[in-house]
Amino acid sequence: MQEATLAFSVSATSRAKRDYEVDGVDYFFLGADEFRRRIEADEFVEWEEVYPGQFYGTLKHELRRIWNTGKHPVFDVDVVGGLDLKEIFGPNALALFVAPPSINALEQRLRNRGTETEDSLKKRVAKAHHELTFANQFDAVVVNDDLDRACSEAFRKVSDFLNGSLTNAPSASTP
Repeated sequence: MQEATLAFSVSATSRAKRDYEVDGVDYFFLGADEFRRRIEADEFVEWEEVYPGQFYGTLKHELRRIWNTGKHPVFDVDVVGGLDLKEIFGPNALALFVAPPSINALEQRLRNRGTETEDSLKKRVAKAHHELTFANQFDAVVVNDDLDRACSEAFRKVSDFLNGSLTNAPSASTP
């Protein structure tokens, strides 16, 4: 597998854009009302209200954009989104759970980033603790204790999957 066969799927969110983020690159930033309007219009493959008033989801047009280039989408979604995508695409999806080496290590990484308030940090750590209970529902778990090793392991798993397990590639009209 060559990396050129993969393309990152940009998620949509209703949360506020951080100063360093670019709309359409990091996320598609939508207001909560616009996000709800698009839910009603059936524009999402999957979506979730991750935190009260903060929605995240995968827009159907984003998948069509990737498939129209002949590539396979790579998602960076939370546990519910990952399991939803696995249910939707079944054997044509590889669901990898990327786990921190420990909750304490995750908390330290978030603190070092400097993007969280104490309140948001507590919410994110609590959510991560809960999400770890779902790891066994994924196809494989990659522990991110060393970034280079974790990336190599994930790349190997994706490569093996694409070279042997993809049965029916979705068409540009799916979903």
